[in-house]
Amino acid sequence: MGKKKIIQQTQEELIKETEKIEGATKKEPEIKISPKTKITEGRIYISATYNNTIIALTDMAGNVLSWTTAGKIGFKGARKSTPYAASKVAEALADLAKKIGIEKIQVLIKGVGSGRESALRSLATHGLNITSIKDITPIPHGGVRPVKPRRV
Repeated sequence: MGKKKIIQQTQEELIKETEKIEGATKKEPEIKISPKTKITEGRIYISATYNNTIIALTDMAGNVLSWTTAGKIGFKGARKSTPYAASKVAEALADLAKKIGIEKIQVLIKGVGSGRESALRSLATHGLNITSIKDITPIPHGGVRPVKPRRV
C-alpha cells in the first residue's frame, strides 16, 4: 500500500455542495391547479398514527391538491408522532391552503395517534374556517371468527 492521498475541497466547492443539498430539501410543493378554476372550499384529511401524522388537502371532489407529513417536514424517529410535529404539519398545510385560496374546510380525522387534537387546533388558529369535523376512524364490529373448540 502506498501513501494515502487526501483530497481537499475549496471553499467554493463546499458552498456549491451545501446549496445543492439545501435546494433539494427545501423545495416548494408543486400545486397543479389551472388559473381558471377558483377553489374556495376543501377537505383536510388528518391521519394520526402511532408513528407519524399525515395530512392531505383535497378539493370537494376528493382530488388531492397537496399533502405533507411529519417526516417530510424534517422530524425523524419518535419525534414524528408527537403533538408538536402534528401542529407543525398542520401549520404548513394551512399556509399552503391560504396560498391556493381555500377559506372553508371540512376536517376528517382518522387514527388514534397523539397528534389528532394538536393538528386540529393548529388548523383553527391559522385562520381557516372549519365548517365540520368528522371522525372516520375505522371501528371493528362483529370481530373475527372465534376459535373452533378443541376436540379431545
